[in-house]
Amino acid sequence: MNSSHRGGFLLAALACVLVGASFTAGGALVDYPHAGGQALRYGSACLLLVWPARKGAGRRLRGLGGRQWALAGAVAAVGMVGFNLAILAAERTAEPAVPGVLVGCAPVVVAVLVPLAAGRRPAVAVTAGAVLVASGAFVVQGWGGTDGAGLCFSVLALVGEVGFALLAAPLVGPLGPPLLSACVCGLAAVEAGAVGLLTDGTAALRMPTGSEALALGWQSVVATVIGFVCWYAGLQRIGTERATLFSGLIPVAAAVTAPIVAVGTFGAGQLAGSALVAGGVAVGSGALGAVGWRRTPAPPPPAAALAADRRDTSARIMETSPAAPGTSAGLGEL
Repeated sequence: MNSSHRGGFLLAALACVLVGASFTAGGALVDYPHAGGQALRYGSACLLLVWPARKGAGRRLRGLGGRQWALAGAVAAVGMVGFNLAILAAERTAEPAVPGVLVGCAPVVVAVLVPLAAGRRPAVAVTAGAVLVASGAFVVQGWGGTDGAGLCFSVLALVGEVGFALLAAPLVGPLGPPLLSACVCGLAAVEAGAVGLLTDGTAALRMPTGSEALALGWQSVVATVIGFVCWYAGLQRIGTERATLFSGLIPVAAAVTAPIVAVGTFGAGQLAGSALVAGGVAVGSGALGAVGWRRTPAPPPPAAALAADRRDTSARIMETSPAAPGTSAGLGEL
């Protein structure tokens, strides 16, 4: 494991901890128009990201094709606006633990889907770590009551979480973490604003109270600006499969910060679940020397390439070496 991998682990972990803490802050926004709040959050985050993302932004944006712009729009629609709307809809008829547990299964889904889409078998270590992470998320949150609608919306929240990781992966290289974060935030602000106008009309935005303003500020600056940049930077270094393992830290961070604002407790169950999440991340990331972290060796070159290489090597040797007595300097192949 090199320094780039270690840095990727730290960045992905920090991002998920900040996002988990934002769930606690979101408790102050239950009475604020949800779509309008998202539009404010992502719009302000986009403006804050403009300066750090400015270097080469015009050239990179002009280089994007239609498919890449569609992916960016899907990241905003599925992984950001859609995810948050699904969580809100699920919690109307389900206890918060239900969508939390389903979203906690995202590492397992990603650990299986990503390698299959690439035509390879899922890595045993990553899949095992993902199962431990999902189990830890379940232990941290427990399982609450729900009906069919709550369960369906919870599954949609899981789709949004998986989409946030998978859809953005092809865009990290062309745009870089800051510019990608700015783009998806800008698109999400537009999309959330459109949803707000359709559902709430002019009531989609109002002046927030003091506590609401603090919560929106935390979600915009800390969870979105810092969290998104750290997430995409970590994903760029360690890959989608291993980065998604760290999403198990989201419910842990939420459980740890909830008692601070007197909206929950942290007991033995949360401690045991946190230990499972930590173990799953360690196993899946390769921090324990698990199988699957080592770089896959390159396939051997074709026989024809080997023969050509031998001929080139022979020619170079004949050109630079004096002929031995009794031999010809014009020998063909070795």
